[in-house]
Amino acid sequence: MYSRKKFIQKGAFAAGALLVGPSISRAADYFSPLKLTILHTNDTHSRIEPFPMDGGRNQGLGGVAARAQIIEKIRQEEEHVLLLDAGDIFQGTPYFNLYKGEPEIKAMAAMNYDACTIGNHDFDAGMENLATQLTSHANFSMLICNYDFTSTPMEQKTQPYKIFKKGKLKIGVFGIGIEGRGLIPDNLFGETKYLDPLQKANEVADQLKKDESCDMIICLSHLGYQYKESDKPSDETIAKGSENIDVIIGGHTHTFLDVPTVYKNIKGDDVIVNQVGWAGIVLGRLDFEFTKFSGKKLANSHSISVSQKTGD
Repeated sequence: MYSRKKFIQKGAFAAGALLVGPSISRAADYFSPLKLTILHTNDTHSRIEPFPMDGGRNQGLGGVAARAQIIEKIRQEEEHVLLLDAGDIFQGTPYFNLYKGEPEIKAMAAMNYDACTIGNHDFDAGMENLATQLTSHANFSMLICNYDFTSTPMEQKTQPYKIFKKGKLKIGVFGIGIEGRGLIPDNLFGETKYLDPLQKANEVADQLKKDESCDMIICLSHLGYQYKESDKPSDETIAKGSENIDVIIGGHTHTFLDVPTVYKNIKGDDVIVNQVGWAGIVLGRLDFEFTKFSGKKLANSHSISVSQKTGD
């Protein structure tokens, strides 16, 4: 039999174990990172097949088959993956001239893209055509918050943002597009109303942060990386003028960034901007970690060359 002293000691130890056990579990949750991998493309311009082996600088690069293999391999390795595109899916090869975007949208659907935004060249066969391709072949969302498509064939074919749940994470994604007047022929841009991209970006990001409680907010931008004209909207001006955007995936200027650029927003917080050139010859990869202790951070970034060799 236990003495009264030993009985009290053992009882206290057992009670302590019950108290400490859940605390240790909670501490592990507090420090253990949740992971998210963002894969992204921009300005793929109907590059269905790799560049021909003709001695050119890009010979053998690109092509949806090799890209699909890389994406599938990463999905097998990582639990939570988002696949995004920043516009200009159309125009650039005979595939578009002949089939008006059907192979491009079908390829993206087969690769299970989560979302894209709209580029100026996606209007090249007309809004009716774009609407038809999306309605007939897309299983992903086209996101744009600063185009008002009321009374056009694209009405109700897009949405301003979408929220993706990846494990315990809520990721808000939205899109912004470039001014069409002077860039897109009037007969193609039609009655589309262009709205200020910074104003709309901040409105949507504020909604995603405060009303939807998103853990990360991603902007898909087809504005272009940066310009000499300081007043011209760009990824740079959006990043610096924003409040709640964490990541900008850019397009339009065909900029190859070896590593993402980090800007400070108006609150002094980091905004990560990345863009991976054109023609699908590079797949961008951003790996983030989230903890309750230290928040979110970019753990790694990669620019993955897309070729048949890397796709094997």
